[in-house]
Amino acid sequence: MDNKQRPLVTLLYKLARYTVVLFVIVSLNFLIPRLMPGDPLMNILGEEGFYGSAETLEALRVKLGLDGPWHVQYARYLGDMLRGDWGYSYLYMRPVFDALALHLRWTLTLVLPATLLGALVAALLGAWAAWHRQSRLDLGLSSLFLFLYSMPHYWLAMMVLFLFGFRLDWFPLGKVSSGGLSGWAYVRDVGWHMVLPLVVLTLFKASYDFIIVRNSVVAICGQDYIRTAFAKGLAPRVILFRHALRNALAPLVTVTAIQFGATLSGSLLVEIVFSWPGMGSLLYAAIGARDYPLLQGAFFIIALCMLVANFAADLLYTWLDPKTG
Repeated sequence: MDNKQRPLVTLLYKLARYTVVLFVIVSLNFLIPRLMPGDPLMNILGEEGFYGSAETLEALRVKLGLDGPWHVQYARYLGDMLRGDWGYSYLYMRPVFDALALHLRWTLTLVLPATLLGALVAALLGAWAAWHRQSRLDLGLSSLFLFLYSMPHYWLAMMVLFLFGFRLDWFPLGKVSSGGLSGWAYVRDVGWHMVLPLVVLTLFKASYDFIIVRNSVVAICGQDYIRTAFAKGLAPRVILFRHALRNALAPLVTVTAIQFGATLSGSLLVEIVFSWPGMGSLLYAAIGARDYPLLQGAFFIIALCMLVANFAADLLYTWLDPKTG
């Protein structure tokens, strides 16, 4: 194969692989909500209405697309997805896409900066701890991040909220804004409300990345080119950040993409603790209401974000380390 054609073939192969994964996810999104106990019509009509007129009940099933066997509903579901029609939310009484767009922006407002800050903190502290391995600094940082990694993030969120929000009253107890504000005052207020959940998610992300970066830098420090850099008289800080840390970024990129899904899913419980109006609050309400279209759309969006992050990391990892292509 021509060397010029190989990157294109590799890209097409990866696109095909991710397309198959996306199809499997779309199929599971249809199946999983329907395996949950309960009937969505019970939540819509209430118990008295549910056990009322059979004709009214059947007409509502037809209107909501819940009539017919599962394979018929599945074919209808796939056709609607291909047309970009994600259905209508029983709970919010609006198109699913509109309900998701409203809540997804608040989740991404937390997850994206937490992902970047967590990777940055892990890269700097992990490299610094590895450079001073077996020192008190290394042992202290490693113990701290191992403790944070083993701690359930929602429990950490509750402890942080109790200490800094309830006891010390330094930060708001929850929600996204105090209300009644606009302009820069509103932006500052939102930033003040997101400090605690952002700190929790950043620590959650950095705790795992720190271990990866530290171990990678420790392994790299034993390579011949690092000893050669020392022999040339380069400054230790230059060797650490320009040579050791730079070569440790490839596994960090992969871990960041994989952990993006964990951070995204982990943020859902953190959002509930802080009453943050993101995907966590939406999913919690949708599960209680058995809102199939909303659950399908929410799971699809979360899975799509994870796939896009992994695909971008796959390409970036190949660029950082061409031997893996």
